[in-house]
Amino acid sequence: MRFLVTGSAGFIGFHLCRRLIALGHTVDGLDGMTDYYDPALKRARHVVLANSNQFRAHETMLEDMDSLSRIVNEAQPDIVVHLAAQAGVRYSMEEPRSYVSANVVGTFNLLEALRAAPVSHLMLASTSSVYGANAMPFCEGDRTDHPLSFYAATKKATEAMAHSYAHLYAIPTTVMRFFTVYGPWGRPDMALFKFTRSILAGEPIDIYNAGQMQRDFTFVDDAIEGVVRLAELIPAASDGAAGSPAAPYRVVNIAGGKPVNLEDYISAIEVATGRRAIRNELPMQMGEPQSTLASTQELERLTGFRPRTPVDEGVRAFVDWYRAFYRV
Repeated sequence: MRFLVTGSAGFIGFHLCRRLIALGHTVDGLDGMTDYYDPALKRARHVVLANSNQFRAHETMLEDMDSLSRIVNEAQPDIVVHLAAQAGVRYSMEEPRSYVSANVVGTFNLLEALRAAPVSHLMLASTSSVYGANAMPFCEGDRTDHPLSFYAATKKATEAMAHSYAHLYAIPTTVMRFFTVYGPWGRPDMALFKFTRSILAGEPIDIYNAGQMQRDFTFVDDAIEGVVRLAELIPAASDGAAGSPAAPYRVVNIAGGKPVNLEDYISAIEVATGRRAIRNELPMQMGEPQSTLASTQELERLTGFRPRTPVDEGVRAFVDWYRAFYRV
């Protein structure tokens, strides 16, 4: 099949493209190579993908409607996986306008391009952050009207826009709410990357809320397995409890389904690095939830798959990659 993956030089996008290529699909990857974090890491990911003649890279911003439409028309994808976004809860308090531009305007432009050039399946990345302060475990049918961060608000907006286009223009759409994906080639702004870098350098790590936090961590290979299986399942109207009676649209959590204490996460990094962390205690950050936990029943119902990689195994894989990539 022909895939178009936006955010192909990003963490999840890179792993997805590599998996799709291994499965024999052709992939057009689109990325803006923004400087939110080191573009050299993004380019290194694209270099790996470019080793295959099944991959073609496009460097452009989603805000550039003319370029985006041209790429969609040239690629003629069967399936579009929209992963490109401005990520980060804390950064959304510093540069909120970039979230409107990338997440809202960028997604709108993609939806318009797909209205003109229909595909069999649009897969849209969202986030656990849309659940706000809901009771756990977070279920796809929960109301998500009270986001705690501006990042979450923009991702919720993309979900709503995608639903309207699914209804109005019959674009089969799956929204994937990712829960703290981690692993090799991960993002430098995420805790695992920052903690590993600091611990190996003998520098302190920032610990918020005295470490009294939990996250539903998802190893990247598990996340990609879920995405690939969902790609084959084209949603229809009234497609289950997490779907919509008015549109070929569904929402699926991509998560491990098991909470992990931050202290246990840090311990796993210490074991993998063979070093003890120096701690810098800080208060809880605005917009950050204290805990996340997903129901994975919908993912398992649809695909028969549930992520199961233990955190210590996933952390070790990341640390091994980090040491090899940065030669430390």
